[in-house]
Parts: sequence; C-alpha cells; structure tokens
Amino acid sequence: MKSLCVYCGSSPGASSVYAEAACILAKAMVNDNIALVYGGGNVGLMGIIADEVLRLDGEVTGVIPKALLDKEVGHRGLTHLHIVKDMHERKAMMAELSDGFVAMPGGIGTLEELFEVLTWSQLGFHDKPIGLLNVDGFYDGLIQFMQHLVGQRFLRSEHASLMMHDPDPSALLKRFKSYVPARHTKWLDQATAKTIVP
Repeated sequence: MKSLCVYCGSSPGASSVYAEAACILAKAMVNDNIALVYGGGNVGLMGIIADEVLRLDGEVTGVIPKALLDKEVGHRGLTHLHIVKDMHERKAMMAELSDGFVAMPGGIGTLEELFEVLTWSQLGFHDKPIGLLNVDGFYDGLIQFMQHLVGQRFLRSEHASLMMHDPDPSALLKRFKSYVPARHTKWLDQATAKTIVP
C-alpha cells in the first residue's frame, strides 16, 4: 500500500480525541511510508491530518473543487494539490490515486464518500480495502445499522464485511495490508430475483 485516502470532517468535532486520532493515524501512515490522499482542505480534521503528515515529512495529495477552495480553505502547503471542477471529479480522482480508504469521524460528506466507495466495491468496480477508524465509538451506531441491513436482507453479510473497523489506526492499517478481496455477487437472491412492474 503506497497511498491511503482519508475521508474526515472539515470540523474538528466536539472532542479532542478526534484530532488526537488524526495525528496518530498520520504517524502510522508515515511510519509505513503511506502517502495521504484527502479532500485538500486546511480546516477541521482534514487540516489536522494533512499538517501532521507534512510535519513528519510524509507526502500529502489534496483534491478540491474550485468552488470549495475558499469555503474549505484549500491547503496551499501540500506536496500536491489538484483543483478540479466538481465533486464527481474530486471523488473519482481521490479513488484513482488511492490504494485504500479510511473514514475518520465526519459529517454527511464523509458518509457520502464512504458509502460511494463501499457501493463501488460491492459492485466489483474496485477491490481496495475500506475501513472506519472508529474513534471512541464514533461509528458504533453505523456498524450496528449495517448489521440491521443484513438482518433485513437488504445487504449480504459478505458485503457488510467490506467495511472493516477498528479504533486503533495501526491495527486498521495492518488489516489493510493483509486484506484479500473476495468476489461476491451483489444480489441477495439472484436465482429468484423478479422484476416488479407497477
């Protein structure tokens, strides 16, 4: 693994544990010679992890839409900064530049990015590892809801397991390194699937 895409909030959040976790993840990445790919902002957890990777002499690539350059205070001190036309281009470039994906605490933008790469993996568009850095139980509710989807037969357990999770950055990265993608069909009951015509 040479590069890791980290999705995280443009806010630091309500607790200092989130910033601390960002710094710990940054150190673990630099120690493993893993470059950071992220949304290019200079605020919140985005800015914290980018600054820490840079402080430790790591490599940081940011990707930010032109319209958000001022709103998210685009980071001008990065190793590479790509200014793109829109969110679609941003997410596609971040995915292309990355060998895996980690979601730190964040808001609906973080969740949207997470679920997009999960969907792409479910559909077989990529086979890169995906994980939650579950800082202080931040994602406990989401992990439980994924199991609810499985229980209600809207998601296969194999696909739920695509979203790894761990509270410890080093442990999560270790799981990423040993990740072996498995091929599964998307559908729950492909053999008996029916088209419902209104």
